[in-house]
Amino acid sequence: MESMKLRHCTKKELNHHRQKIGMIFQHFNLFDSRTVFGNVAYPLEIAGCDKRHIRNRVEEILELVELSDKINCQIGQLSGGQKQRVGIARALANNPDVLLSDEATSALDPQTTLSVLDLLKDINRKLGLTIILITHELEVIKYSCNNMAVLESGVIVEQGAVRDIFQNPRSDTAKLFVKINAEFAANQWVKEGEYI
Repeated sequence: MESMKLRHCTKKELNHHRQKIGMIFQHFNLFDSRTVFGNVAYPLEIAGCDKRHIRNRVEEILELVELSDKINCQIGQLSGGQKQRVGIARALANNPDVLLSDEATSALDPQTTLSVLDLLKDINRKLGLTIILITHELEVIKYSCNNMAVLESGVIVEQGAVRDIFQNPRSDTAKLFVKINAEFAANQWVKEGEYI
């Protein structure tokens, strides 16, 4: 997909390219009627893979996301972090070239957020996979990303190394992000005259 403009593809070409993009969603988007195995197997079933390949691939991915012991569990039996790991496993099922993460940590508590980000960094290292994090969480960007792009009304207005943008923002939006981040770092929140 390097240097390719997807908007000019035919429907068939676009569907082919979509199979090489994995997607992690904010609210997991898992099938409650399927087990962990069934959720991770779903994209492989749609792709027409045989049952042996599906079984092997699901087991391999669940080991990668540290959920091998949950393979036969119902989705309702899982914690939020475990559900997000199932979502990550499902996104990896078709061996994508790119993984899109749409606010994947915003519904998680801080400890679970950290474990999911560490998992994504580990996947990036082990698989050499490009991961695009879509987030408003500045700490997530600083912890996880090498490069970032800043959008205003859906248009990229600034991009570069995370450190460079935080040290010398050029766009109004990046300047606002950096200002807010600095305010949070410098001040403690006060409620009715007491520190909380």
